[in-house]
Amino acid sequence: MSNWTEYLAGHGARVHIDEATQVEDFGRSLSTADLAAGFVAPVTDLGLIAVSGEDAARFLHGQLTNDVEHLGLNEARLAGFCTPKGRLQATFLMWRDPETVWLQLPRAIQAPLQKRLSMFVLRAKAKLRDASEEDAVGAVIGIGGAAGEAALRAQGLDLPAAPYATLASERGTVLRLADAFGAPRFLWIGATAAGETLLPALANTLALGGNAAWHLAAIHAGVPQVTLATQEQFVPQMINLELLGGVNFKKGCYPGQEIVARSQYLGKLKRRTALASVENAAARAGDEVFSTADPDQPCGMVVNAAPNGLGGADLLVEMKLAALEEDVHLGSSSGAPLRFLPMPYALDALDL
Repeated sequence: MSNWTEYLAGHGARVHIDEATQVEDFGRSLSTADLAAGFVAPVTDLGLIAVSGEDAARFLHGQLTNDVEHLGLNEARLAGFCTPKGRLQATFLMWRDPETVWLQLPRAIQAPLQKRLSMFVLRAKAKLRDASEEDAVGAVIGIGGAAGEAALRAQGLDLPAAPYATLASERGTVLRLADAFGAPRFLWIGATAAGETLLPALANTLALGGNAAWHLAAIHAGVPQVTLATQEQFVPQMINLELLGGVNFKKGCYPGQEIVARSQYLGKLKRRTALASVENAAARAGDEVFSTADPDQPCGMVVNAAPNGLGGADLLVEMKLAALEEDVHLGSSSGAPLRFLPMPYALDALDL
């Protein structure tokens, strides 16, 4: 365990250790009502790749779905890394400082993804390293809900004014992400010692959760994350990545670029990702969903799932658009029914 995880385990966190150590919660799963009111959640199952060197941005620009060369110092973006067939191997949250481009992704897939990216460095002056447990960035805390912004400001932190903006200071880096429940979401990344001071101060006024709470908030923001169970299952548009600014169609080539562009402009896909709830807390990424209109064939797949504090789970589900109007169930046509919820953004009119 990292120093950050050890600290959390010593302060009441329920820790599950596997290929990616997870702070599941602090005794209970937070509900969407808890998150909407205001929450704080230490995050331990997301890793961090640091890419440094004078060619770092140019190298990544040729590998990822988004523009890295023009990524500003106070800006964050989503991006994907595809196979030559256009299927996502990973999705990232990325940002940069004067020395480094940072890529955040699930720890469970970080090592093989980092190794694969490193294979393409060749003569570029770029170096990739696992920074997940480096002390300067070893503590990660997610904050959101109606009371979240005020709680952060009460700790004297300056905050980015718009989604996908960043602010760095001696106290750490604050990234503002896509809103959830009508309120900003923030990710604070800094040294373990600073996190040990900040977390209890925020927990005095905000509901305290763990990884599950952070992922539940991301699900309700409509922001997908490719995980070990869903690698190479989706082209970016299937999980709405381009709707979230995670694909730049004007940049140069990257692995799978032709297929991603063809999917966009020829309209061959008829699938999107939707928000749903199901009364089955065991729902997991990679589970298939079935429509009673065609019970023998899956109509989609769970992209992300998190317990909703009410005995069930909330999901992002990639599926046929036509099935959104049908009776859809988890696991089989006789499984727990899905209840579709409004997405926080429009699934545009493209014939995808």
